[in-house]
Amino acid sequence: MTAATPGVGWIVVVPVKEAHRGKTRLAVAGVDRADLARAVALDTIAAAAACDEVARVLVVTDDLEVAATAASARVEVCAEGAAGGLDAAIAIGMDRAGDGVPRAALLGDLPALRPGDLGAALRLASSHERTVVADAEGTGSTLVTAAAGATWTSAFGPDSFARHVALGCRPSDVPDSSTLRRDVDTADQLTAAAELGLGAHAAALLRTRVPT
Repeated sequence: MTAATPGVGWIVVVPVKEAHRGKTRLAVAGVDRADLARAVALDTIAAAAACDEVARVLVVTDDLEVAATAASARVEVCAEGAAGGLDAAIAIGMDRAGDGVPRAALLGDLPALRPGDLGAALRLASSHERTVVADAEGTGSTLVTAAAGATWTSAFGPDSFARHVALGCRPSDVPDSSTLRRDVDTADQLTAAAELGLGAHAAALLRTRVPT
């Protein structure tokens, strides 16, 4: 695929680690961690692809199962290769997107994400050069945006919210209740996300264990 035409909508880049390397703190008894990591990522990707404000989703991953399941008319998969780290993986997607369109990096650990919540955040972002959405704890970042023409930069990792603000990102006014703020790294966070309703992949995997 080629980069989206300016004005069509947002390009959303979702980096996804290979499942055997991802979500090392996410342990649920009786559930394979790699399968759970894939389910969480696939639910995030599906929500992004269903968002009206999104023109195209670029998934950057070397996980073959995620790549095969996620690819669709609105989802393109790029190999991560030797990128090394979230920001490097995101940069691959941003290079593919080009800078003539509004772009966003969305972390692939939001299994309760609703397309409308992502759309609301992107609409808020449309009048600013850069924005960042904090996670539920207020220290991490789940979404970073850049307007068309803006140079992309990101600083994901521990305490990334403060670092994104230091880079010039405006804190987004999404409400605390937004599913966009419910990232999942631990079993407790998964339980909190499940109270909002999990996506189809995670719900199917955990249907007898986590309320949806």
